[in-house]
Amino acid sequence: MSKSLLIKFVLIMLLIIVLLMTVVLVFLIRGVQDFYTTQFFTQMESVFSQTELVNELRHAAASGDAVTQMNDILKLFSGLLGVDQRTRNFYILEGETGTVLVTSDPERKERIDMTPNILTAILGEASYGSSRADYMDVAIPIDGGGGSVRYVVYIFDNKQMVQSQNAEIFKIILEAVLIGFVISTVISIIISKTLLSPIQGMTKAAEAMADGDFSRKINVESEDEIGLLAETFNDMAMQIGTMVEELKNAEMLRREFVANVSHELRTPLTSIRTYAETMSDIPGIPQETEEEFLRVIINESDRMTKIVQDLLELSRFDSGTSQLAAEEFSIEQSLRDVHAAIVLEARKRNHVLNLELEWKLPKIIGDRSRVEQVLMNIISNALKYTPDGGTIGIFSGSSGNNVWVKIEDTGVGIPAEDLSRVFDRFYRVDKARTRESGGTGLGLSIASEIVSRHGGSINIDSAPGVGTTVTVTLPIGGVAVE
Repeated sequence: MSKSLLIKFVLIMLLIIVLLMTVVLVFLIRGVQDFYTTQFFTQMESVFSQTELVNELRHAAASGDAVTQMNDILKLFSGLLGVDQRTRNFYILEGETGTVLVTSDPERKERIDMTPNILTAILGEASYGSSRADYMDVAIPIDGGGGSVRYVVYIFDNKQMVQSQNAEIFKIILEAVLIGFVISTVISIIISKTLLSPIQGMTKAAEAMADGDFSRKINVESEDEIGLLAETFNDMAMQIGTMVEELKNAEMLRREFVANVSHELRTPLTSIRTYAETMSDIPGIPQETEEEFLRVIINESDRMTKIVQDLLELSRFDSGTSQLAAEEFSIEQSLRDVHAAIVLEARKRNHVLNLELEWKLPKIIGDRSRVEQVLMNIISNALKYTPDGGTIGIFSGSSGNNVWVKIEDTGVGIPAEDLSRVFDRFYRVDKARTRESGGTGLGLSIASEIVSRHGGSINIDSAPGVGTTVTVTLPIGGVAVE
């Protein structure tokens, strides 16, 4: 491609040179012709308009030795007439037949072509030739005093001077064209390489992109359109590379998600099938054992239902079909309701459950049930992962345009390497303990989605063996929700 473009650049430059020189040549040749033609006729009119020359020719024509005297007179005026015996000559013609009587032409022609000007002069009228002919001529009738035309003074120019000048001009133009060819070829190669270098870089970068390498950059220092194109190409390559990485990560997460969903659903299904087959295959099972089996089946069914519900909720978040019922409500009352709902569970495990709220917490705009779902989820996790007899504190206050809720516990804590993934779907720090407590691994993912849709944030600080602090921040004015 680069060679093709290089050849095109060179050919275009050469074509431009040829066209320009052709136009110049045409105008110069036309100008030289017009100049010499105009000069010739102006000179002839100026000389023959002198009454002295015409009177002398007429006086000589009336004498006995007319031709000789007229010849001598024209020789005297040869300089003014521009007669050089090469390109321009004078002739004295017989007034009726146009026969050459005397001439300055070294070839001594006895007859010449009867041009329109000669015919006009024989009829008694001075005539000047056309500038479009390949010659220039002037014919002046001389009557000799009797009223009839006895002689014709004829000036003929073969335009050899014009042709010589045109040939010289053509030679100069040809030399200029040849020099222009060389210069234009060099310039076009330099320009084409300058222009093609970033294009070649983009071509190689595009080929690398086709092979999956989006890291190659085009280095163009110019600030013109080529530089802008290269910069845009680099940005595009970076964005495509980012998108490809995101797609790879998304595909990896999708596969992991499908595997997790399959595993999570298979576990309770296996338990249900196992207990149901046992009850079906073994007759006469004690009632207490049967009731225990049924309780396990019901619990595992509830667990499956919870997983499916959580998955459906996340799917609605992902598709944008989940709507928030925005209203103004008291975050203080919501915290007290959540505290009242969880206090009995805390007492069963001998936990100390504290609730400390700032005086007159502002009301906020949001989906009350979803916010309470987030708070319930976080506090429930604190209860699950805090050994019996621990302490859970619920604190809340306002700062600027936000309200914050902080849940602190003295539980087992979360290792630092797991903190960045606690909001991933199905991710569990302690998988065995989570399954024993009935967790699905989706609670914090749902909580993060809800808080994010409210325009807030959720942060977790934790240390193993010390405890965990979860801070939820929500804007007082809420966000626009659909």
